[in-house]
Amino acid sequence: MIHAGNENPMVDNPRLAELTSWDADWRGLRVVVAGIGVSGFAAADTLIELGARVVVLDGNDTSRNRQRADTLRIVGALDVNLGQEAMTYVPDVAGDRPDLVVTSPGFPPTHPLLAAARDEGVQIWGDVELAWRVRERAGRKTAEWVCITGTNGKTTTVGMTASMLQAAGLKAIAVGNVGTPILDALRDPVEYDVLAVELSSFQLHWAHSLAPLASVVLNLAQDHVDWHEGYENYVADKSRVYENTKTACVYNAEQEGSEALVEAADVQEGCRAIGFTTGSPGLSMVGVVEDLLVDRAFVADRTNTAAELGNVADTGALPTRHVVANALAAAALARAAGVAPEAVRDGLLAFQPGNHRIQLVAESDGVRWVNDSKATNPHAAQASLSAFDSVIWIAGGLSKGVSYDQLVERHASRLRSVILIGTDNQSLLSALKRHAPAVTAVAISGPGAVDSAVDPQDGHSVMRAAVQQARALAAPNDTVLMAPAAASMDQFRDYADRGDAFMNSVREELGL
Repeated sequence: MIHAGNENPMVDNPRLAELTSWDADWRGLRVVVAGIGVSGFAAADTLIELGARVVVLDGNDTSRNRQRADTLRIVGALDVNLGQEAMTYVPDVAGDRPDLVVTSPGFPPTHPLLAAARDEGVQIWGDVELAWRVRERAGRKTAEWVCITGTNGKTTTVGMTASMLQAAGLKAIAVGNVGTPILDALRDPVEYDVLAVELSSFQLHWAHSLAPLASVVLNLAQDHVDWHEGYENYVADKSRVYENTKTACVYNAEQEGSEALVEAADVQEGCRAIGFTTGSPGLSMVGVVEDLLVDRAFVADRTNTAAELGNVADTGALPTRHVVANALAAAALARAAGVAPEAVRDGLLAFQPGNHRIQLVAESDGVRWVNDSKATNPHAAQASLSAFDSVIWIAGGLSKGVSYDQLVERHASRLRSVILIGTDNQSLLSALKRHAPAVTAVAISGPGAVDSAVDPQDGHSVMRAAVQQARALAAPNDTVLMAPAAASMDQFRDYADRGDAFMNSVREELGL
């Protein structure tokens, strides 16, 4: 059953209903902003600039947050309260109950502050909803949005999309969950033509009003089921990206049920369903014919002709199946925005993928070392495991309540050995015993760790030991793949810190 919080009901507040542009009357609006991180800071700063009366809350009383709090007080925040106690109730703003709570993405609907706001009838927006409300501004061009979500591949796809748009001569930028807050782009002096917006399920949960030019759900698999209180709720939030789409709802033709999400969406008149596939495309699809990326969706005679968009090799140094799928999804979004076929190719060739996603670190003595720290769930790890035939797999971390049985069963034949990091790998270890009993599993940390001298709280020491173990086990034609299939925060700051630890350890071990 979908919990009530997923419905995101709009509170009957006439004033909020009128706030649909930068130039609306935001003055005196009483707002509580939950979170003082990147998105929360941008939301608070924007609201203060608009003339709202703002109180900011964050549960972490750190030196960095205190610095941010000082900055917000200087620019006009009424108050900034830090510490866990501040997040347990909805405070008054300027002596009265707030009109609105704007939440950062990480807080689940069950968080005490948000639950209290809902019980008291206070509307909750996310930073993305706020950004959509202020996107129109007198005297400035209003950028179109193309919105990207999915369990995996979002950051790669949003980057490819932005690169294609730029190659076509459009002013475009990748924003949202990719790192740059949408609100910062909207306040940028540059007047963008298109924003390529990466949206997490958390952000979509708190977005009520988006109407993108084009949208895509790249793929769906179990992830963040704890936050959403179930997979059904997670899918419901992801599928919100299709609502009110104007031109093209792009779907994964290789995933069962994907097209049904588009069919269920309330889109605008004339919006089309466009599929992407790594196989031969049907009508109104983009796909692959031999080694070519082709378009049978945005051509005049799609029954008999197709437009060449580029070559599979244009998608990167390691053109794995899921990277090609991401490129095709990006191509469909770019084509929906009017980009010519040659700009799709040029955008792919110009695109520089970020670190930590199927990143080749080194090749030595016939062994390939690959960093996929961004594989923070089994579905992401599945994509990278499937790309290699003989794997020394470094895996483990915070599981977020997911199962590893299907992942291990599917790839048991390609696993030469598994090296476990993370502080609690019981779920992964149990799946290995059930589905890959002949595969040696070596725990560097967590249950059954082989070396008690390694501090399990020191992620970098754990990673050095894992890399040393991998080198001892690897043989020519093996790939040492660090694709943890789990989150990183038990031993590292984030997935990037984990990936850096792996790359540094590999280079140190190989003397590079």
